[in-house]
Amino acid sequence: MDGASGDDQDAADKPPRKKRYHRHTPQQIQELEALFKECPHPDEKQRLELSRRLCLETRQVKFWFQNRRTQMKTQLERHENSLLRQDNDKLRAENMSIRDAMRNPSCSNCGGPAIIGDISLEEQHLRIENARLKDELDRVCALAGKFLGRPISSLASSHGPPMPNSSLELAVGSNGFAGLSTMATTLPLGPHFEGGISGALPMVTQTRLATAGVTGIDRSLERSMFLELALAAMDELVKMVQTDEPLWIGSFEGGREILNHEEYLRTFTPCIGMKPSGFVSEASRETGMVIINSLALVETLMDSNRWAEMFPCMIARTSTTDVIASGMGGTRNGSLQLMHAELQVLSPLVPVREVNFLRFCKQHAEGVWAVVDVSIDTIRETSGAPPTYVNCRRLPSGFVVQDMPNGYSKVTWVEHAEYDERQLHQLYRPVISSGMGFGAQRWIATLQRQCECLAILLSSNVPSRDHTAITTSGRRSMLKLAQRMTDNFCAGVCASTVHKWNKLNAGNVDEDVRVMTRKRVNDPGEPPGIVLSAATSVWLPVSPQRLFDFLRNERLRSEWDILSNGGPMQEMAHIAKGQDHGNCVSLLRASAMNANQSSMLILQETCMDAAGSLVVYAPVDTPAMHVVMNGGDSAYVALLPSGFAIVPDGPGSSDHQTTNGGPNANNVGGQERVSGSLLTVAFQILVNSLPTAKLTVESVETVNNLISCTVQKIKAALQCES
Repeated sequence: MDGASGDDQDAADKPPRKKRYHRHTPQQIQELEALFKECPHPDEKQRLELSRRLCLETRQVKFWFQNRRTQMKTQLERHENSLLRQDNDKLRAENMSIRDAMRNPSCSNCGGPAIIGDISLEEQHLRIENARLKDELDRVCALAGKFLGRPISSLASSHGPPMPNSSLELAVGSNGFAGLSTMATTLPLGPHFEGGISGALPMVTQTRLATAGVTGIDRSLERSMFLELALAAMDELVKMVQTDEPLWIGSFEGGREILNHEEYLRTFTPCIGMKPSGFVSEASRETGMVIINSLALVETLMDSNRWAEMFPCMIARTSTTDVIASGMGGTRNGSLQLMHAELQVLSPLVPVREVNFLRFCKQHAEGVWAVVDVSIDTIRETSGAPPTYVNCRRLPSGFVVQDMPNGYSKVTWVEHAEYDERQLHQLYRPVISSGMGFGAQRWIATLQRQCECLAILLSSNVPSRDHTAITTSGRRSMLKLAQRMTDNFCAGVCASTVHKWNKLNAGNVDEDVRVMTRKRVNDPGEPPGIVLSAATSVWLPVSPQRLFDFLRNERLRSEWDILSNGGPMQEMAHIAKGQDHGNCVSLLRASAMNANQSSMLILQETCMDAAGSLVVYAPVDTPAMHVVMNGGDSAYVALLPSGFAIVPDGPGSSDHQTTNGGPNANNVGGQERVSGSLLTVAFQILVNSLPTAKLTVESVETVNNLISCTVQKIKAALQCES
């Protein structure tokens, strides 16, 4: 663009003189245009630097940018005026044609004057469709009025189309999303939280999607349905948190609360429809103190990656598929997003739960937040999406968190789901139905353990039982390697989509043993070749604490681990991850029994909380571990993890007694909280270093025998009946 210099502006003040025009060179214009694209409003420093580089005066640069902005604004206004003029002409023509048709109605068949009552079938359909759309528009406007706190008219102006509201666009094709104005809602919280919940629905950033026609209407209506569902779910969650009896009934088994389903149906209207045929319900509520503030917890839950990192053993995979509202003022208040998750219990006998759900976050008061999840499968079905099989539906579930003065937060978690029990193994049905597999206790226990671990790792004080020989960077590298090891172990136990496992149906493998294979090529974190994963779950009449202490003890490892060569193990390094001694990462060394054997290093991570425990280990290369312990990159350490997952076999023995000594049989004396444990054993083994090789029957039998032998050794060591 050619622009007048600053001298031209001064000349305009002196009419008698003849104007002098100074045109910029093409190079100067190119430089000016380049900066204008990046920064239309340069500051004084930028203008000074540009004037020196282009040999211009600073006021010349300043006036050029003023003229360029004016020209850009004029072009945009001219373009918008042209579009508005076209729309106006089109609307005027349509209006005139409609008025003419109303003045002189004619029969569509013969062309003659229409007789009252003589309406074509097509016109009848149009009138019916018009009435349906009007009802739908009234419903959306009522919903918008609820958000805005004032009524929204659905009637168009007689002089033309309605102008979109500044905070809520309902125009076809814009799919505008409401700015949620303040709407006071005061809800008493009951015994779990002091005071009440009072807050405001926030302003949500407006989103424009470039769609039009019927697609725009459908997406807009779908989003309005999402909003309505999110508000209903939030209201239900808060009431589930604040209400005690008769909605929640105390249990004699460790203080666990049981949902009164009859009272629930009387209190709430099902927001996602009635329970599907063949599904059963599970519901649980748990309150705990967590060493994290409310804002940090909310940020963790609203970020899918951080959510998966906080609950690595519960979430196989998760993603945010759509952000419907990002929140108000840079916060998560009013954030609404569509998410997909695969939830798991570490056992091959429990199918992974795939859920598509809304996650809605709302601040109710200073330091009081709530996050609610609710499935959307019913909305997808009504919107015309192809039906898909769903093995689980999440009814309004989530938590309410309140900051406490000591740096902790009080978190009350509610989990409510319906699932297809027919896919579940008989061994795990009591555990899952009681809510101990996917329930609130497990979420709270995992959250407490993970937050305690983060607090210890961020602390400058190294626990006394840690080996001081490891540097800070070495500790970080070892923990990162251990996290990858545990993640890979969990992915090999359950048939999630994290890794592309191929399930095998071998006739020579036990019925309850799942065998899967996958090929690894050019993955620095795993050895190349064919990896075989085998996992099974068994019941043992041993308490979870005793079983966990036995499996994590390096001095007793030779009683069940074939890789230990039958000799003692020595702990070379120890990194604490919690106040409990069982929450740690260790580096073990197996001593050589003779001169022909070389010592072997084993990386092991153990963790335990109220919901269960985990022991994961993997042989590691000695030189590679020396690099990691000195702070080197752990991504290139190849490992194949194996290990154990332990869960109590039920909330107590009183509800699930049997007479044959099987799962849930009573313990003598009744001192244990549960009558036994459910133990999952899983191995990942490299059966062939060539990815193109074929899997042999002998390899499958070897892994199957390894699992059987390990289970038998554990039973023998703990003096369990076979």
